[in-house]
Amino acid sequence: MASIFITRNVPALIKQSLVDEGHTLSEWTEKRDLTADELIRHAQRCDALFSVGANQINKSFLNACKHLRVIALCSVGYDQVNVTEASKLGIPIGNTPGVLSKATADVAFLLMQNVARKAIHKHKEILRGNWGFFDPMADLGIELQGKTLGIFGLGRIGYEMAKSCRGAFDMRVIYHNRGRNEMAETELDAGSVSFEELLQQSDVLSVHANLNKETRGLFNRDAFSKMKASAIFINTSRGSLHNESDLRQALESGTIWGAGLDVTDPEPMAPDNPLLQLPNVAVLPHIGSATIETRMKMMQLTVENLIAGLAGKRLPYCVNPEVYEG
Repeated sequence: MASIFITRNVPALIKQSLVDEGHTLSEWTEKRDLTADELIRHAQRCDALFSVGANQINKSFLNACKHLRVIALCSVGYDQVNVTEASKLGIPIGNTPGVLSKATADVAFLLMQNVARKAIHKHKEILRGNWGFFDPMADLGIELQGKTLGIFGLGRIGYEMAKSCRGAFDMRVIYHNRGRNEMAETELDAGSVSFEELLQQSDVLSVHANLNKETRGLFNRDAFSKMKASAIFINTSRGSLHNESDLRQALESGTIWGAGLDVTDPEPMAPDNPLLQLPNVAVLPHIGSATIETRMKMMQLTVENLIAGLAGKRLPYCVNPEVYEG
């Protein structure tokens, strides 16, 4: 029997799975994020951490909680974790890969259409009472049929986005990856291009890459200046992949046509952020995985990692498998 701290209020079905294994649970139920000190204090009393949300599993936390037998993230991304330090301390880190690919791609697809037709802006105009005189050439959108979709990071999520765009709008697909995606090339006729070519050729550029030293701030003033003036920029990955001030300038100056964001930097975005008032921008509050089915699957994988880790077994979805070497 072990004790587990859960950083959010999770469904009873998920908790019951852990109780059935003989584990005891404590849960953070307040509608606010834990402070760094609070997270440490609660984790120090337990054997394992069930981490939901953007909890910083940094060097300070890990060294204060080096007794933890497993840390299970209810997320695919783990940029908030100092993986090197966790491995050094022998703490396995689990995540939830694969389960949110379609849901997140659907949000990218939704943002693309919203931006192309200025749907969120038009809805705001209704709320402002500006549904009146018809001007046939005022504030028009653009069509997506037959356009070129550029994917930066063509993994599972990028593949689902490309598949949807091919099926719905017969879009040509190009991509830039570290390696080739042969399945996408065969099934979607996707073409591998350089980063420069991706910027220059994309009518819609959708970002689906991990955040790391190479990708942080990659979409900046220089990158936007190489894109088409008619291009739409979509980011459902991590907000830090784009430079927000450079993006705003590119949108306001007409360097690019529009942007759809499910991720921002910082999160949450301030309600008076100027991007929220631009007619060619659609912003969502990081809802990529926000479906009942996907969130339940994510929590189930988190439970699987916890049960395995507390039983002294290899995590089925492990971020740092090096902890099992040697």
